[in-house]
Amino acid sequence: MTEELNVGRSDPAYMAHAYLTKVPVPAIIPFIETHTQPGQIVLDPFAGSGMTGVAAAMTGRSARLFDISVLGQHIGSNFVNLVDGHLLSKHAAEVVEASQKELGDVYKAQCRRCKHLGHLVKTVWTILVRCRSCGESVNYYRAMEAANWVKPDMVCQSCSTSVSSRDPRVGEEPVLDYLDCQCQANQVEQDSMPPQTDVDIESLPYPRVEITPDRQMYKASALGKSGLTTVASFYSTRNLAVLTTLREQIRSVADDSIRRKLLFAFTACLTRASKRYQWSRQRPLNAANANYYVAPVFYEWNVYELFLRKVTAVARSDEWVAATRSTYVEDSEVGPDVEYGISSAENIPLPDNSIDYVFTDPPFGSNLFYADMALFQEAWLDGFSNVEEEAVVDRSRGGKRSASRYEGLITAALSECNRVVRPGGSISMVFGNSSGQMWALVQRSIRNAKLAIVPESLTILNKGQRSVKGLASGFEHVATLDLITTMVAADGELPPLTHVPDGEVARLVRGLAENNQDTTPSHLYLELLRTAIRNNWMVDELNLSAVTEALIEDGWTVQSKTGRLRRKGDSDELSDLLPSPEISLDDLSEEFVADPLFS
Repeated sequence: MTEELNVGRSDPAYMAHAYLTKVPVPAIIPFIETHTQPGQIVLDPFAGSGMTGVAAAMTGRSARLFDISVLGQHIGSNFVNLVDGHLLSKHAAEVVEASQKELGDVYKAQCRRCKHLGHLVKTVWTILVRCRSCGESVNYYRAMEAANWVKPDMVCQSCSTSVSSRDPRVGEEPVLDYLDCQCQANQVEQDSMPPQTDVDIESLPYPRVEITPDRQMYKASALGKSGLTTVASFYSTRNLAVLTTLREQIRSVADDSIRRKLLFAFTACLTRASKRYQWSRQRPLNAANANYYVAPVFYEWNVYELFLRKVTAVARSDEWVAATRSTYVEDSEVGPDVEYGISSAENIPLPDNSIDYVFTDPPFGSNLFYADMALFQEAWLDGFSNVEEEAVVDRSRGGKRSASRYEGLITAALSECNRVVRPGGSISMVFGNSSGQMWALVQRSIRNAKLAIVPESLTILNKGQRSVKGLASGFEHVATLDLITTMVAADGELPPLTHVPDGEVARLVRGLAENNQDTTPSHLYLELLRTAIRNNWMVDELNLSAVTEALIEDGWTVQSKTGRLRRKGDSDELSDLLPSPEISLDDLSEEFVADPLFS
């Protein structure tokens, strides 16, 4: 395999439905083609959104997928539920029409320019905060506007006391409407009017699901402080009503494949249809899938438009999968052989020596809490993931899901992979973390599962992503690349691990930086890890922070726009002199990315 794999995140399948930390199909296909032949079986015991199954289906292989995630099963099974695009669009239009008939025209608004009724595309909402001095309610958006968009200059309109998003939130109100109207070709932007809806929301079967305090993301997203402690509270009344009636209409579709595919498009819209969709002066910013952050200014999008647009994207994904599959499979009319079951990776329900190859992407320790975030979509489905079985490490002290438990789960999962793979078969695992202790945990798990790493098969996976913290501050302590490690059953005793030689980290970082000046600290970190693994060194003290410290000490800094290395004192590139894009970091713990639909 190649030393480094650079892939984008814009292929049709990737764009069809969001999920945490998806590995793009083009990154998986080269591994499947290297380690299997058409007709053989690929396993993924941490299947998530089912990208391994998509890659297997596209290349004429079979796939057996397992995960504890109800949302993952819903997404992964529907990626390979290939349906006729025209039939899908027809049924989509019908369920939208039925929902509109039930609720009335909830997205109508009078155009202030021509006085005719227009069609709402989106509404901008703002939080209201309580002034800590006079107690008056302050419209956050209008205060920011009055301060010429300079947040430190925002003040209360009543007493001129400084205000910020950290002041107590006391409500929300719409500030701007964008509508399509016959009076002009472009969208009309106007001051918002209160939504005119006569919907009795309590009479509708919307999800009445709480996000409880025991959830890690309840604490990390400060939901108790914001009061957003139910799934329903993340939606405007209007959008909650539309989503509820739309789901009920989808459930009434008789054709099973079409019904499931429409529900797939529906769940793909849920985050964008919520208050988690962040506003920006430049362009819409997508919601962060990794937390429940609601920005001080956010969008309310027309759900019907989101849904129909997503149906188009889903049909495009099906066409792409089917077209690629037809180049590998003689009888492409036969559907993909991909099965997705709910099961923990430590107990794979397959017989010994029944799988030809394993490709998997386990959760990265305490980086993300999949079940907590999946609750947002699972509330609209039939079932919830078992949080107790999740392979994560709790961030809070005293949490039941400890690092030692996580190590045991990863060890057991790899042991199961070793059991079910045929003699001579390989196991490839994607992993990314900035902590040497987490990498050491994985290193021990591999050895305890009686697996040996193939030294020449350590591939850096670059999906072209950076964290917002990195964009804002230059040096980041967040790993933005992954390492794909390929293993085989160990043949006898493994060589012992040894300590990294004194001074070797600084020496290696210095040499790697000099020879790879057009690179990033994250890339150098994985190069360092790869060197350590190949030399059977213990990796517990190899943290990303050690790399950045060595670089700083050696006179390096990074370009704030690109994250790439440069020597201190070197003249800035033109791109470094341009103003940074406006990205809110208030209460932000994970990355936001520009929404590709509006790029």
